[in-house]
Amino acid sequence: MSDTHAIGARRALAPARLREVVRPSNGAGFGLSRYKRFASSIVILLLWQGASMAGLIAPRTLAAPTTIVATAWELILSGELPHNLFVSLGRVAAGLLIGVSSGVTLALIAGLSKRGEEIVDAPMQMLRTLPFLALVPLFILWFGIGEAPKIALVSLGSAFPVYLTLFAGIRGTDPKLMEAGRVFGLDRAGLIRHVVLPGALPSGLVGLRYALGSALLSLVIAEQINATAGIGFLINDARDFLRTDVIVVGLVVYALLGLLADALVRTVERRALAWRPNLIKG
Repeated sequence: MSDTHAIGARRALAPARLREVVRPSNGAGFGLSRYKRFASSIVILLLWQGASMAGLIAPRTLAAPTTIVATAWELILSGELPHNLFVSLGRVAAGLLIGVSSGVTLALIAGLSKRGEEIVDAPMQMLRTLPFLALVPLFILWFGIGEAPKIALVSLGSAFPVYLTLFAGIRGTDPKLMEAGRVFGLDRAGLIRHVVLPGALPSGLVGLRYALGSALLSLVIAEQINATAGIGFLINDARDFLRTDVIVVGLVVYALLGLLADALVRTVERRALAWRPNLIKG
C-alpha cells in the first residue's frame, strides 16, 4: 500500500516538475537568448566594415556599412527616398488589390464547382509557369511603357499564390465537418459560409503572405520598364553611376517592405484565426 501511495505522489508532482523545467529560470536569461539570433549578423557587419576600412573591399564593389547608413540618411533628408518609396508602394497596392481579388475569385469558382475547376484550373496552372521576364515585352506591347505594365506584372505575381493556396484549402475541407453541417440542417450556401470558407481561411492567409512576397519580387522586375520613379528606378540610376551604396539602400528597403508586409499578415492571422484552439499566441 505504501508503494502505491509513493507512485501516486510522484505522478502528482510530475506536472509541477515539468513546469519548473519548461519555465525560464529568469527574465534576463530569456531576453539574452532572444538577442543571440542577431549575433551572427552583427559579426558579418563588423567583418564587412573592417574589410572595407582595410581596403580589401573596394567602394565600387561594395560600399561600407557606415557609408550605406550615411547615404540612406542623406536620401531621407533630401526627400528622394520617401518620394520613390511612395511611388513603389502605390504600384504594389494597386497590383495587390487586382491580383488578390482575381486570385480569390478564381479560387472560389474552381474550388466550389467541378465545372469551374475544369474551366479555370488548367489555364491558371499553365500561366503560373510562365517566367515574368518573358512577359515583359508582351506587356509593353499591350499596355505601353507607363504604369499599366508595372501594375499588371505585380497583379500577375500576386494572383497565383492566393489562387493555389485558397483552392487547396477549399478542397481540403474535412468531410466530417461537412457531414456535421448537414446534420445541423445547413444547405449548400450555409455549408460554404459556415464550414468551407472558415476552414479554408488559414490556407488563404498563407497564400496572402506568399502573394506579398511575390508582389515585391514582381515590382523589382516591373520597375525596370522605363521607370522614372520608384525604388527600382533609384537602383537603376545608381547602377549607371556605380553607386553601390545607393543600390544597397534600395535592396534594404525592399527587404524591410517584405518584413513589414509579413508582420502585417501575421497580425491579421492572429486576429482572424483566434478561434483556432491550436493557434500559438505570443
